[in-house]
Amino acid sequence: MTILRFRIYWEDDDQTYRDIEISGSQTFLDFHKIIILAYEFDGKHPASFYESNEKWEHGRELNSEVLVNKKDAPALSMIKTPVSALVSNPDQKFVYVYDPVKKWTFLVELIGVAKEEMSRKVYPLVVRREGIAPAQYGIKGVNPDKIMEIEEKYDLGAEEMAEGFGNEGEEEAGEEAAGEEVLGEDTNGGFE
Repeated sequence: MTILRFRIYWEDDDQTYRDIEISGSQTFLDFHKIIILAYEFDGKHPASFYESNEKWEHGRELNSEVLVNKKDAPALSMIKTPVSALVSNPDQKFVYVYDPVKKWTFLVELIGVAKEEMSRKVYPLVVRREGIAPAQYGIKGVNPDKIMEIEEKYDLGAEEMAEGFGNEGEEEAGEEAAGEEVLGEDTNGGFE
């Protein structure tokens, strides 16, 4: 089966992207789930893929909430539609929108096609991550409890603050300096 490699750019920062490989027979729902995993979103909101062109305009929609493909329906089903069914050219593009309220928008571009699967890989899979993923809710980063723990570990008491810099390590540095030998020339012209 054909393996398709897509690059999924975050619309707000083209330096943040994920490369994903997916089997052409897998559905857009599988594709949706691996994008959510790659960008560390919770997957609790609906999403849509839109067929697109060079200008990233929205074309026909595939929606995560549509269950069955119907004739003349406004959107196709992600559940029923295989990815290869909508890949018609070597630089195929899609626009992926997650959470219609927040409108997280990603630009999806086909960047490679392989004729067969690698036997040890389980598709779909993320093969490359560049940039820091956007935080779905609030600020992404260090847990506030972890920050407090670090601050407490390095917190100086009133005495240390009054003195300025502490004297930790000064004794060790003095002992090392006293024990070092100065290199100099010996009488044979070499170094000792």
